Amino acid sequence: MDMDAFRQMVAKQPNGFLGRYGLGNKLLQEGNLEEAVEHLQVAVRLDPVHVASHLALGKALIALGRREEAKPVLRAGIDAALSGRSNGGGDLVPDMRALLQAMG
Repeated sequence: MDMDAFRQMVAKQPNGFLGRYGLGNKLLQEGNLEEAVEHLQVAVRLDPVHVASHLALGKALIALGRREEAKPVLRAGIDAALSGRSNGGGDLVPDMRALLQAMG
């Protein structure tokens, strides 16, 4: 889906997880980090066990230099994946651990 389609999804359903995550992820890919964080924070709030949302939000926060905010987000993503509360996401754990390790 393209950016406009995700924007339309969010406009129609502001509390819809898929639109928020999709738009946030697209914005992250395009380097619009501040807006990406806004949408990804909502996505994480709407579905706290969606591991990819945590990873995307963590990456956006790190790119903005907000490392202390990124750490608990990434840890929560790892916890969701390893606890069995999420539907998958275990394959993203090494990426999240690497980001945490790189931050020290």
